[in-house]
Amino acid sequence: QVQLVESGGGLVQAGDSLRLSCAASGLTFSSYAMGWFRQAPGKEREFVADITWSGGSTSYADSVKGRFTISRDNAKNTIYLQMNSLKPEDTAVYYCAGRRSRSPTYAYWGQGTQVTVSS
Repeated sequence: QVQLVESGGGLVQAGDSLRLSCAASGLTFSSYAMGWFRQAPGKEREFVADITWSGGSTSYADSVKGRFTISRDNAKNTIYLQMNSLKPEDTAVYYCAGRRSRSPTYAYWGQGTQVTVSS
């Protein structure tokens, strides 16, 4: 079955950096666009960034643009989220998700990894 497993979360101070990883299995990874989402306590899940199957195109939420970078390594079936200049408002559970390249719907989700940014 399809599995998406996030890692790399933790507790950091404002201004620090973290890199999240998401390892995928059970799917033809290079056929899937992938994304990162996050959910803060008491808030709805929100889009953070996504990347096309080839890595040739990326998009970001305005709140993270210029600070976060999404990337992928199709040889390792893994996507990454490099997070720089972290702010307390970035505190959330971060989820990776996958969708077939021509589908607007994310079909597969990971279990999430907690990122906590202290001020």
